[in-house]
Amino acid sequence: MAKKTVATLQGASKKLTKAIKMVKSPKTGAYTFVESVMAPELVDEFLAKK
Repeated sequence: MAKKTVATLQGASKKLTKAIKMVKSPKTGAYTFVESVMAPELVDEFLAKK
């Protein structure tokens, strides 16, 4: 289950994107958020990973 919140960040010369994914812990069942800053081309791959 992924929550697709994507904000575009402007760097010096590169365009970066911050992606936030909601992940359910198998041990406790609680949800946590995983954040990552990456190139826009890698966002779909990041959100597809479990």
